[in-house]
This record gives sequence, C-alpha cells and structure tokens, in this order.
Amino acid sequence: MTAISTQADLGPALVEKYRSGLTGLLGIELVDLAPGRIEARLPLRDALMLRRGDLLHAGTSVAFADSCAGWGCLASLPEHVSGFTTAELKVNLVGTTRADDTLACVATMVHGGRTTQVWDASVTRESDGRAIAHFRCTQFLLADAR
Repeated sequence: MTAISTQADLGPALVEKYRSGLTGLLGIELVDLAPGRIEARLPLRDALMLRRGDLLHAGTSVAFADSCAGWGCLASLPEHVSGFTTAELKVNLVGTTRADDTLACVATMVHGGRTTQVWDASVTRESDGRAIAHFRCTQFLLADAR
C-alpha cells in the first residue's frame, strides 16, 4: 500500500483511494483516524457470512482487522517511507455473529519504528460489545525510491 499525501484529508482520501479494493468490497466505514489509532465499522450482510443465513466467515474478521491496521499504518508513516506491506499477522477468533449485526474495530499502533510498525486490533460486535477477534500484525515499511 502507498501513502496518502496530506494528513488533513487522510480519512476521506483513504476511503476513496481503496474503494475499488477489498475494503470497498467489504463495505468498511471509517469512524475515526489519527496517527497511531483507527476506529471503523463493518455492517454485515449475507455475502460476508460462511453462507446465507449462517455465521460470520473468519476471513471477514481477519480482512476487516488487517484493513484497519493498514489504514492506521498509512496514517502513521514516518518521513521517507512511501508505503508498507503486511509482513506477519496473527488472530485469535473468540466469537461470532450473524448478518443482522455490525462489527466494530479499534486498532492501535504498539510499535512505530524506522522499518516496522506493530498494530493490535480488537474486533467486536456492535450489538453487545463482545469480542469477535484479537488481532496483531507487523507492517514492513517501504522506503521512498530514490
């Protein structure tokens, strides 16, 4: 992923820039974005479930958390870094839900170095605040080409 140029328009610019990708397909809604922290929500629908009328597909939770951590990383890139790639991720799936619910995610940067960032994300059900997934990833930062 590559950086967005201006901090002031970062949130709307991210949503627009990645609308044609997986985040747009999922339907992720940005709630708040600042360096080191992001909040987002994902209204659920049958296409994101294991099958129509069934429980949440694990990949939906992982893709949601990874996308949030990615957007947070883009909002937190140090100078002379043009983007990043996810180098490692781990998730503990601890709950589920159905299509009549919405997922919420809060992701925070727990390490911001010169070559990597580490992000933790918590995915919960909006209906009752219970956890769905605990996620951690390492983002490898890509230096500007010079």
